[in-house]
Amino acid sequence: MKRWIAFWNIMLKDMRAYYLKPPNISWGIFFPAAWTAMFFIKSGRGLESISALLPGVIGVSILFGTTSMLAVTVTFEKKNRSFERLLLEPIPLEMLMLAKTSGAILFGVANSFVPIILALFLADLSRVAWMVVLPAVVLIAIASTFLGLFIAVSVSEVFEAQTFSNFFRFPMIFLCGLFFPISSLPTFLRPVSYLLPLTYGVDILHGAIGGNNIMSPGLDFSIMAGFCMLLFYVSLRNIHRRWIV
Repeated sequence: MKRWIAFWNIMLKDMRAYYLKPPNISWGIFFPAAWTAMFFIKSGRGLESISALLPGVIGVSILFGTTSMLAVTVTFEKKNRSFERLLLEPIPLEMLMLAKTSGAILFGVANSFVPIILALFLADLSRVAWMVVLPAVVLIAIASTFLGLFIAVSVSEVFEAQTFSNFFRFPMIFLCGLFFPISSLPTFLRPVSYLLPLTYGVDILHGAIGGNNIMSPGLDFSIMAGFCMLLFYVSLRNIHRRWIV
C-alpha cells in the first residue's frame, strides 16, 4: 500500500508542478490547431482531407506534448538533486520511474483529444474505428514518453535535453508517415522509418481513421509494445550507470 501511495503522490506532484500549468495547457491546445491549419494551407485541400491529416496531427501532438515536458523536468530534477530525494521513497526504481512518466503519458493522451475534438466538428468521423484509435493513442503516448525519458537520462543539462529531443522529433515528423507516405521517401531512407516507434503508431491510426494502413494492426501493436519495453529498459540502465553511484 505504501508503494502505491508514494506512486500516486509522485505523479500528482508532477501534474501540479509541471503539466497543469496554464502555459502547458495552452501549448496542448494551440500547437495541434496550428499544425492542422498549416497543413490545410499547404495542401490547398478542404475539409475532406481532415481524415487523412488527423493521424499525423494526433501523432505530432502526442510526441511534442510528452517529450517536451518530460525531457526537461527529469533533467531539471536531477540537476537540482530532487531526484536523489525521490530515491528515498519506499518504492523500487522501476515503479518510481513509472510514477515520473505517468503524468507525461496522461498529458500526451489529453493532447491527442484536442485535434480529435476539432475534427468532430469539421468532418464526418462516423467510420472511425475508435476502439482501435484509443489504445493506439495510449501506446503512442507511452512510447513517446519513454523516448523522452531516454533522452532525459542520457544528458546532464536541460538545454542538452531540448537539443537531443529535436534530434529525434523533427526527423520523425517526415520519416514516420505522419503527413507524407513512407512510399514517397527516397529508398535509402525507408529503412530508417521502420526503426522509429512512431511509424507503427501512426500506421495504426491511418488504418483506423482512413483505412490506409500498410501493416496489420496486430503487428503494429506488437512492435510498439516492444519499443516501449526497450526504451524503458535502456532508460533504467542509464539511470543505474549514470545517476546512481
